[in-house]
Amino acid sequence: MIKAVVLDVGETLIDETRIWSRWADRLGVSRFVMMGALGGMAALDRSHREAFELVRPGLDLTAELAAWERDEPHSLRNHFDAADLYPDVREALAGLRAGGYQVIIAGNQPARAYDALVAMDLPVDSVHTSDGWGVAKPAPEFFAKVASVAGREPGEILYVGDRLDNDVLPAARAGMRTALLRRGPWGYLHAERPQAKAADVVAADLHALLPALERMT
Repeated sequence: MIKAVVLDVGETLIDETRIWSRWADRLGVSRFVMMGALGGMAALDRSHREAFELVRPGLDLTAELAAWERDEPHSLRNHFDAADLYPDVREALAGLRAGGYQVIIAGNQPARAYDALVAMDLPVDSVHTSDGWGVAKPAPEFFAKVASVAGREPGEILYVGDRLDNDVLPAARAGMRTALLRRGPWGYLHAERPQAKAADVVAADLHALLPALERMT
C-alpha cells in the first residue's frame, strides 16, 4: 500500500517557462530559439545544459551565473518563486494529505531552491534538495535518501516526476512505485515512449494522482 507521495520540482511543481525566458533574454537570443534548443535537447536525450552551448558556443556557465548575480543581485535570475507554481499544486497536494498520504518534495535543485520552496508554505511534510543531500538523481543513493527521510519501505512510496531517465526508471529500480507527469518538454516526449509503460501512472496533472492512488491500493 502506498503511504507516501514524493514529488520532483522542475516541471512537476514549478513551471520553468519564466526561468528559460529570462535565460533567453540574458543570452541575447529569442525566447523561441531558447525553448526550441531546450526541446531539442530533450528529444535527443541530452542535458539541458547543452542548450546553452548550442545558442552561445563556448559559454562558461559558471562565470555567466556569477556575472548575472553581480548585474542583477536582487532579481530571480535563474531561480523561481511562488508565482511559478503550476496552478494545480496547492490544491492537489492538500488533497493528497487529506487522503492520508505523507507528502514530500525531493528533487535535483540547488540550495537556494530549498529556501524558496519552504517559503511557499506548501501543504507538505518536508522539503529536500539534491544539493542538501550531496547526491542527485538518477543515482540510487538519491532514492535511498528518499526512502530514509520518508521512513518508509520503497514499495510504500510513489515517486512523481516528469522524466523517465531521472525519475521513473531509477525510482522503479529502487523498488518504488512511479508516476510520470505529462508536462514540460521531457514529460510530453517521455510519455510517448515505450518505456513509459514502466510507470504505474501516466498523469496529465497532479489532480490525477489521488484517484490513481485509490485504484492502486
